[in-house]
Amino acid sequence: MLALSAAGRLPDFLATLPAPLVCALADDWLHQARPDQLPPADTGTARTESWTTWAVIGGRGSGKTRTGAEWVDALARGDPAFTPEPVGRIALVGETHLDVRDVMVEGPSGLLNLPARGRARPRWSPSLRRLAWDNGAVALAFSAEEPDALRGPQFGAAWCDEAAKWRRPEAAFDMLQFGLRLGARPRNLVTTTPRPVPLIRRLLADPRTVVSRARTHDNARHLAPDFLELVVGRYAGTRLGRQELDGELIADRDDALWDRAALEAGRVAAAPELARIVVAVDPPATSGARSDACGIVAAGRAGARAYVLADASLSRASPQAWAGAALALYHRLGADALVVEVNQGGEMAAAVLAQCDPAVPVTPVRAMRGKYLRAEPVSLLYAQGLVHHVGPFPALEDELCDFGPDGLSSGASPDRLDALVWAVTHLLLDGAREPRIRRL
Repeated sequence: MLALSAAGRLPDFLATLPAPLVCALADDWLHQARPDQLPPADTGTARTESWTTWAVIGGRGSGKTRTGAEWVDALARGDPAFTPEPVGRIALVGETHLDVRDVMVEGPSGLLNLPARGRARPRWSPSLRRLAWDNGAVALAFSAEEPDALRGPQFGAAWCDEAAKWRRPEAAFDMLQFGLRLGARPRNLVTTTPRPVPLIRRLLADPRTVVSRARTHDNARHLAPDFLELVVGRYAGTRLGRQELDGELIADRDDALWDRAALEAGRVAAAPELARIVVAVDPPATSGARSDACGIVAAGRAGARAYVLADASLSRASPQAWAGAALALYHRLGADALVVEVNQGGEMAAAVLAQCDPAVPVTPVRAMRGKYLRAEPVSLLYAQGLVHHVGPFPALEDELCDFGPDGLSSGASPDRLDALVWAVTHLLLDGAREPRIRRL
């Protein structure tokens, strides 16, 4: 099939098939599903044989519910592509009983609305909270709000939906594990949009968890165009969008100088008329595969406020490449100066910029204090609502919210943050009083 597609003859091949077979292919889940919607194949390797939890981490509308419903239905029917024999008892666990019914069972992508494929649909008994297949397999519904209800019953598989928003996530999930004791290899499927709650962190760190990831945009052909344009377009790149649309696990560091809620509160769609614009450059001391990134951040000033306009930082770029990027941003924004740190090779940086475009004014700055001490006054300006981001800057904001007294938790150099600090310092703090901490 792949060879035919690659050769461009797939439509001709499909035209030779009987119409019923073409219709069957259109409804076949293995034919329709994306790779992230199919469970890890048991290939005989330690990784694929030892997994106990399949975590499908995805954005809103990315197809998580359809993935869960197809998996449960395949297990219950004994589909050989998913299981060697039918799984007789399956747990369906949602945030509440209503969520199980309205999403997992009766929802548009739920178990009762899967393509019939010539087979009898399972029978739903709301009073019993039980779904039954003709072969005797059953799925029982549970609310994560009632962990004790999972005491006693036993299962061969479980589907946990939106576990990141359960009110008692660890209690419910742990109690479920005691009941997963039927069959040779009982397993969980967890479908959720991520949140940095302890249960999700624990599952993602567990070597017995296999993770599939999906973005909302991956399922675009099944979503309304207006949703993609208005919702996806509006929130793309923001913390909320990265979590709810891209399925990223976004967490704040407790001792960080910045927090995401404050960044979101200060975000604006456009900057006002600016009195001055600068492009700040934090150049790497060396070039090559192991060199730090080059931080390149532009910001402008309007009154007593600063507006972050662009992040053009580059990773492992040659001096000519990052100088070209900084100069291009300078000219695009009509900036007034390049602010360049001249510690650790920065003298060379100023020389490279002068060689590329001698007409551009370069303001050298030298670090006399550590990164944290330089960043702290700028973070206070953010806390006072005096610095705004014009649109989202995901990579820059990740550095800000992961920067504490010992630097970034990854140990990497905070080059984007450094460039931002130089830009805002030049615009609001040089020659001015530093912001005061007001204690009540």
